[in-house]
Amino acid sequence: MRIDLHTHSTASDGTDTPAQLVANAAAAGLDVVALTDHDTVRGHAEAAAALPEGLTLVTGAELSCRIDGVGLHMLAYLFDPDEPELSRERELVRDDRVPRARTMVRKLQELGVPVEWEQVARIAGDGSVGRPHVATALVELGVVETVSDAFTPEWLADGGRAYAEKHELDPFDAIRLVKAAGGVTVFAHPAAVKRGDVVPESSIARLAAAGLDGIEVDHMDHDVPTRARLRGLARDLGLLTTGSSDYHGSRKTVGLGEYTTDPEIYGEITRRATGAFPVPGAGGRGPA
Repeated sequence: MRIDLHTHSTASDGTDTPAQLVANAAAAGLDVVALTDHDTVRGHAEAAAALPEGLTLVTGAELSCRIDGVGLHMLAYLFDPDEPELSRERELVRDDRVPRARTMVRKLQELGVPVEWEQVARIAGDGSVGRPHVATALVELGVVETVSDAFTPEWLADGGRAYAEKHELDPFDAIRLVKAAGGVTVFAHPAAVKRGDVVPESSIARLAAAGLDGIEVDHMDHDVPTRARLRGLARDLGLLTTGSSDYHGSRKTVGLGEYTTDPEIYGEITRRATGAFPVPGAGGRGPA
């Protein structure tokens, strides 16, 4: 089985619609794909309705969190999307995205970049506006060559010249809320140093003690030594280890299935989850 547990659609900051994403996942030879848009579950219904036969959809979200001043992303899988407390927190994060993006546009303008809010809003479309949309505007303007090049201290990285804060969950609260909604939590790209400051291993140990299920190890932002170190940390803390593409369509160079999760780990995630179940494909006719 080929399993990719971290992807994004136009419901947040990917360039594939949810229907396109599952079609592309099947074409890439995946057996299982997780749709984990930022702080939203809005793309799940479209993805499920368009699922090709032979492809299974794992519903999820990537939750924006912060601990001790450092941002982190928490992948949440197979939770009940209607659980009220978790839904309320996701809404608070989403509602703060527009004013945050407007602040980043203003800061860029003060730095001499001729970006306009209308340009960022066009790029975001119906998705939850975020830094990748602002980064794409910088690419369009020729300020940077790629979206990744915008995530530096010079521009949009945490603490960067044009960075702006938004409402973010305490990760301990995120774990509690996802667990209460029957879901499973995995710390996304925990050692992605090129994105900015990372959470120290001592904090990961605290999160593990609070019920964190796993860490994402095989990821484009982790080099080989980093992956080996994270695997050792996971063994020490009793955490699951996942691998995934963090696919954003044409917004990033990584392809679907470029990094994958071991089927045994996937099986353990589905065993732990009680809030929702993987959706088997029915040839585009909706969930079976």
